[in-house]
Amino acid sequence: MRFVLVAGTTETAHIEGISAAGADPALMAHTPSADLEIVEYGQPVQVPVMPVSPTGCPTPAVITRAVRELTEFETLALDAGLVRPTSAPTVALEAMPGRDIRHPRPVDSAADTFEAARQLGRSLPDDELVIGETIPGGTTTALGVLTALGERAAVSSSLPENPLALKQEVVDEALAASNLSAGETADEPVKTVRHVGDPVLAAVAGMTIGATTTDTSVTLAGGTQLVAAAALARHAGVDMALSIATTSFIAEDETVRMNELANDLSLDVTVTDPGFHRRNHSSMNPYTAGEAKEGVGMGGALALADRSDVSMADVREQVITVYDRLVADEPTIEA
Repeated sequence: MRFVLVAGTTETAHIEGISAAGADPALMAHTPSADLEIVEYGQPVQVPVMPVSPTGCPTPAVITRAVRELTEFETLALDAGLVRPTSAPTVALEAMPGRDIRHPRPVDSAADTFEAARQLGRSLPDDELVIGETIPGGTTTALGVLTALGERAAVSSSLPENPLALKQEVVDEALAASNLSAGETADEPVKTVRHVGDPVLAAVAGMTIGATTTDTSVTLAGGTQLVAAAALARHAGVDMALSIATTSFIAEDETVRMNELANDLSLDVTVTDPGFHRRNHSSMNPYTAGEAKEGVGMGGALALADRSDVSMADVREQVITVYDRLVADEPTIEA
């Protein structure tokens, strides 16, 4: 088994009110690069900050790193459009940072990214891949992809109150800018991403497509962004079993309709509750208040912990250890 983390950026995240990760665009650009370093090294290295939301919610990379320290799973990081350097070892895909989806072609590199990720997914020797993502603003581009494909238009949010009306307005403007209507790009995944997606979705979908050609088991680790990637794979003709591993925070969000989304696409769903409500700590309290919910493969990491017979009590204590180590050593940014 290999845990794959795909990192990139989209200027869609700069739209005010879209994401808890968008407090400061100049700093937010560092978030995916920092997430890779935290998962790989346990702390930021080249990026000298730990990403937090405006209210202080730490990046889900803290949880993923905590599980990695307990289970020692192998990782592979993919650069799918980073705008800031990272010291984490990465495989660079043919990806440029994504533009605002209201641009007519926000992902010019979509075809190249799909193909590079497909070839990588096909060539990896692992019998199982768990694929997560880190990209601020990604739920809005996911909504764009689901809408253009003609799938159920429901996505989560890193904010406690999901700004779905704003996201739908942005997606409507994006479709208009590309002269597209809802459902018009069904069965055309590359075109869909090129006009209303982001480079991370291209990479996750491409890797999924490639891996399934060699009968590699694929679990998409996350929430509705990974559902959008699964939709792209289905519209590319992938009909083998695919799984989604997510958190209880996503499953309990009534605006998401996770089970309905998964049923539409014939996805098996694993939901893991880390029990953060059982501990009063600043590393976990924002999650129980509705922030973040997913990201950086958090749901997949928690599922791996459960599968490895690591208790959620042990996960919670390790989360505190990782978080306390980070805040003691590093400044934070609202990113």
